[in-house]
Amino acid sequence: MSVHYALAPAKVNLGLFLGPTRAEDGRHELATVMQSISLADELTLEPAPPGSVGDEIICPGVSGAPEENLAAEALRVFRASTGWRAGPLRLSIRKRIPVAAGLGGGSADAAAALRLAAHASGLGDRQLLLHLGAELGADVPAQISPGRWLATGAGEKLQELPDPISPFGLLLLPVAAGLSTATVYAEADRLGLARTRHALEERRRELLSALERGAPLAAAIELLHNDLQRAAVSLRPEILDALRQARGAGAELALVSGSGPTVVGLFAYPRRDGREGGPGRDGGGAELARLAAASLDGRSPAPLSATPVDAAFARAVTLEKTTPHGE
Repeated sequence: MSVHYALAPAKVNLGLFLGPTRAEDGRHELATVMQSISLADELTLEPAPPGSVGDEIICPGVSGAPEENLAAEALRVFRASTGWRAGPLRLSIRKRIPVAAGLGGGSADAAAALRLAAHASGLGDRQLLLHLGAELGADVPAQISPGRWLATGAGEKLQELPDPISPFGLLLLPVAAGLSTATVYAEADRLGLARTRHALEERRRELLSALERGAPLAAAIELLHNDLQRAAVSLRPEILDALRQARGAGAELALVSGSGPTVVGLFAYPRRDGREGGPGRDGGGAELARLAAASLDGRSPAPLSATPVDAAFARAVTLEKTTPHGE
């Protein structure tokens, strides 16, 4: 088998609204816009070394047994569902997305592993990958085909939204201590943050109306809101410092992504307040986000800048093997 490569983009939530729990599985219902961004892990799928028994996952910097990695589970369920009989494989993951950060890094890796397996084997279609992704986790289906999605249910029901018609930039401010999604949801329950189903459906309709024609960001500030932010701040008060830093660096709006603790600063172009942005107007929001990250040089964890991406950014490709000179 050849060597195959794909990017696994992180996601940010451009609005997240929390509803009641579902009787069938205890998961909270949501209405959220998931946007894939240019911060991405790098995955390589290739034959395992001779003598290997079973697939192996190499993912430096991530705690836990390799076989417990969600990307490893993605390979297992793909093999089981398609009957793919390839010999032992090695999946290498170069992490760039912070772990337990609200950016969907583990889900992104699982989705990319499914894309790589489908590309390498020639088996399975998009519907199968979406089905397998839903089995792996609520955030995985939206990252099977990176882009912009309106997600409902517990995150597994997807409606594709058009890519933004004009670019914008994002400033990402990681917070040193991670947060588990389950802990944040438990805190949200303690604080009574869930909306009624009627209120959640209203927000879903508003998000769709705001973005169905490709607007870069929702014009209504109240839609650029995360119901889980209060719970995340309750558990990690240092998030408040990151929110202040993002606004101080020029972000028009800052919010927590997903269950946190990463803070996202938004830089639209033209600016939402009507003023022009960017030195010489040549970089727009993306340039403003890059300059904002540079202005926070020395901050720890280091700030990052990113832009929205689509499915083409993450398409799996086959790499040419290189042979050392003289062989």
